Amino acid sequence: MEGGYSSPLRALRRTLLYLGFTLALMPVQAFFLLFSTRLARELPYRFHRRGCRLLGIKVLEVGKAVQEHPVLYVANHVSYFDIPVLGSLLRASFIAKAEIASWPFFSWLAKLQRSVFVDRRRSQTGGQRDEIAARLAARDDLVLFAEGTSSDGNRVLPFKSALFAVAEREVEGGEPLTVQPVSITYTRLDGMPMGRFLRPYFAWYGDMSLPGHAWEALGMGMVTVVVQFHEPVTLRDYGSRKALAEHCHRVVAQGVADALAGKVGIPERRRLGLRRVARKSPTTHPPQPAGG
Repeated sequence: MEGGYSSPLRALRRTLLYLGFTLALMPVQAFFLLFSTRLARELPYRFHRRGCRLLGIKVLEVGKAVQEHPVLYVANHVSYFDIPVLGSLLRASFIAKAEIASWPFFSWLAKLQRSVFVDRRRSQTGGQRDEIAARLAARDDLVLFAEGTSSDGNRVLPFKSALFAVAEREVEGGEPLTVQPVSITYTRLDGMPMGRFLRPYFAWYGDMSLPGHAWEALGMGMVTVVVQFHEPVTLRDYGSRKALAEHCHRVVAQGVADALAGKVGIPERRRLGLRRVARKSPTTHPPQPAGG
């Protein structure tokens, strides 16, 4: 990927600011994990809101996250930037691939956010189910990237129904676990539609090198990410993991398609104009930027 749009100075500035901010808060979060579950949930949320600004990410929220707990948020996966993007909107932990636990730096961040590392080998599934069950019993919200990998940002890969095993868990009182589909779409760069050519600067997939890709992405301008929360469902609504996975994929894929077509996630200039209309028509609710 050629880097004609990327500024090395901007990448360096953002990297240093983000690393400094992160390293300063890591021991604080480690302390909270030992002594305060409430603060250990709150600090990552605050951290990601500020982190998005430092990284040059503008988040537009469409719809609302479920307020009851626990919730399993099921999302498509485009980039490592999805973590701060969703983290800036949710007080939740992530279900991550087991290999991330061995990555330098990223593993520390994942562990400090109390991520659940999933090894897909059948011999390892028992302990993972127990850990997930304990987290749900503690009313923790979890985020699942249901494709099992990341995509190019222009489409949503099929969701793996095996990953929906967590949805079979019942919560307090025998109620089914709430599942909320979430669409993540990278739509604009410096306020202009990004298009297929520029989206790979932010979408990390295939055999792309992580350090090189991150350096290019951090040198770009301000990226707008649309996060759309869809209607929550439960496994009881669909009867099987496969049917639930297919429904969530259909809803998430449509959300991504709508955001790419400009049907949701209104850019700032148009959004300000719609605010004036909203005073006359209370049924108009433009999406609001998060963390800004």
